[in-house]
Amino acid sequence: MSILTDARTAVRLVQRLLKSRADRGTLARRLATVPPLRPGSVEIAVYFADGPVNMYQVRQWYAPLAALAEEHPVAIVSRSPGTMLALLDESPVPVVYARQVVDLERFVDEQAPKIVLYVNQNARNFQMMRYGRMWHVFVNHGESDKMYMTTNQFKAYDYALIAGDAARDRLASALWDYDLDARTIAIGRPQADHFAGDVPWPADDRTVVLYAPTWEGDRAAAAYGSIASHGVTIAERVLASPRHRLVYRPHPRSGVLDPAYRAAHERIIAAITAANAADAAAHHVHDDGPSLGWQLAGADVAITDISAMIYDRLALGKPLIVTRPASSDADVDERGYLGDANWLRAEDAADVLARVDAAVTDAEELARLQHWVERYFGDTSPGAATARFHAAVEQLLARWRTVAAAHEQD
Repeated sequence: MSILTDARTAVRLVQRLLKSRADRGTLARRLATVPPLRPGSVEIAVYFADGPVNMYQVRQWYAPLAALAEEHPVAIVSRSPGTMLALLDESPVPVVYARQVVDLERFVDEQAPKIVLYVNQNARNFQMMRYGRMWHVFVNHGESDKMYMTTNQFKAYDYALIAGDAARDRLASALWDYDLDARTIAIGRPQADHFAGDVPWPADDRTVVLYAPTWEGDRAAAAYGSIASHGVTIAERVLASPRHRLVYRPHPRSGVLDPAYRAAHERIIAAITAANAADAAAHHVHDDGPSLGWQLAGADVAITDISAMIYDRLALGKPLIVTRPASSDADVDERGYLGDANWLRAEDAADVLARVDAAVTDAEELARLQHWVERYFGDTSPGAATARFHAAVEQLLARWRTVAAAHEQD
């Protein structure tokens, strides 16, 4: 078995190498047609060192960055040829390719950004963080109660833009000697101000169920994914009901490590295809698109794993069910919303339709939800989070000018 595993790993490595080489060639031709940025024209940079598989982390910032760019010049810095190709097609703000450290040095010399934003904890972030005379600011790619949200790596950044009171308390509990008042700024969830897009189903009486599971995780403590334990049953029950519609939006990394997890994922996709073929009016959806918004806003009930999707949905204050991890090794922090969540255990997945219908009508559950909305995000009225995001940027720019002026006098 180990020989077979090693062989598969070798094949994947070769495939990645060939794909990367092809992407570099394609990118070189594309970049030859892209005019360079004028020196000194980038005030705020977004640093993204990951490959295409993790582009969901930066995509969710597209709309907030586009709005911010109306006030301050913004650019995204990419280190991956595949990611850069996608950004050239998608990004609403200029993009810069910096594959090597020397390219980063050139970017810093030519642009001298005042703020650099980071959407994840990629180890290559430190290649950018070596440069001073700019604020390095962690903005993350979602709010959640996963252990990722309390990593000691927060201390590496000058500042962190966090969602609200729950995030502040979470960090206070986990990090030693971290000055929350000085180094964190609460902004809510500005992405929620930009949730948009037309739903791909007709207006009818079906209850729309969004099932948005995460991937299987790379260690036992992070085994939050439910596709193999809950997902097939959830999908089969919803697809079999003429009163319900399934929107299946899996994490893009689903099944990358566990063949059984991938098999369950593919079984759900096949079941959706079969259900739509059997009933043309069903309009069940397998959503693997890059944009996020209409799925969360359009669903009557959302079923999610422990992931940032909980909190994207929570910000809308609409019915929410959370899958309980099947593995007892999964690290579940129940000090916040998860201590009061509407849990669905794997053994109860067969009753999902009754749970969905109850979630729509349970006034007590909806009232509890509103409490957690305020706790995690503060004011969620339209535009409030965007205003806080912009105010945080202005605060950091003002601080940069103050510090820069003081150094000039020395």
